[in-house]
Amino acid sequence: METLQGKKIYIMDYDELEPHLSKEVLVGEQSIAVFLTEGEVHAIENNCPHKGGPLSQGLVSGKYVFCPLHDWKIDVTDGVVQGADEGCVKTFETTVEDGAVYLIYS
Repeated sequence: METLQGKKIYIMDYDELEPHLSKEVLVGEQSIAVFLTEGEVHAIENNCPHKGGPLSQGLVSGKYVFCPLHDWKIDVTDGVVQGADEGCVKTFETTVEDGAVYLIYS
């Protein structure tokens, strides 16, 4: 089975992203939530660490997404759950080149 380690994978065009909204993309079987905050693209795994809620369907405020199931607040820049709740989600490095967004697996 081929590994994605170190690969740069096209996921969408930059102009498909809108501030304060998220998009879900699938890379293999991995569901990833992609966000545009303050002109920067961020990508995190699409499952809340609490009950697996789809973060791509959550409300976005600043650099945070709120899980649609139980309102857990997660920082999209580092994946860390905020406040009294604990946990984190995996983050993915992104790059934008010539209007295209790429995910870099590391």
